[in-house]
Amino acid sequence: MLAKRIVPCLDIKDGQTVKGTNFVNLRQAGDPVELGRAYSEQGADELVFLDITASHEGRKTFTELVKRIAANINIPFTVGGGINELSDVDRLLNAGADKISINSSAIRNPQLIDEIAKNFGSQVCVLAVDAKQTENGWKCYLNGGRIETDKDLFEWTKEAQERGAGEILFTSMNHDGVKAGYANDALAVLADQLSIPIIASGGAGCKEHFRDVFLQGKADAALAASVFHFGEIKITELKLYLCSEGITIR
Repeated sequence: MLAKRIVPCLDIKDGQTVKGTNFVNLRQAGDPVELGRAYSEQGADELVFLDITASHEGRKTFTELVKRIAANINIPFTVGGGINELSDVDRLLNAGADKISINSSAIRNPQLIDEIAKNFGSQVCVLAVDAKQTENGWKCYLNGGRIETDKDLFEWTKEAQERGAGEILFTSMNHDGVKAGYANDALAVLADQLSIPIIASGGAGCKEHFRDVFLQGKADAALAASVFHFGEIKITELKLYLCSEGITIR
């Protein structure tokens, strides 16, 4: 078993970390640079910073913030939000990001995945998918969960892998912020059909949920936000617990 990763996620709005439930009712959680540094020191394996209103507001991700983050942490981090073209990727990698995450722009222009993989390598390209379980199956959403598309979660992630995406970051909108566990059934299907790593997002509420997402959901990494931001779970304690459950972690 490859070592599993623990990945705190920082959703950023107006330069501050925020957290909501089911993608709404946002509340502030602190300075992203300070939080990032703290997580780095606590043993997080990677970080994800998402400018959650960039696509919706048509803005570019805050490059200066990425530079500050890079100067303050010593673990890999991914940046997403408002990345629409190769020049955005180039700018963020030059600012210090290790990987970039695309979501709405990839659905609108799937060719962007091919271009990023070709120009920067697959390892740089993380396809983020916000999906909700509907009467018609798992459907993908645009613009921070605001617009439903006709794209099916399983077909879209398969296509993304074929186009050169290096990782899938799957957020279940049904589970986001509810703290009742990850979407393990859907994650297990993804794990069986794809050969690239899958980062699970949406639903962490206790240490057992992390155990279950690795054992039942077969995820390669578990991403969480509020349980870390508000001190409900300490990363060091979580890693000790997962080791005691026989899960290989970094």
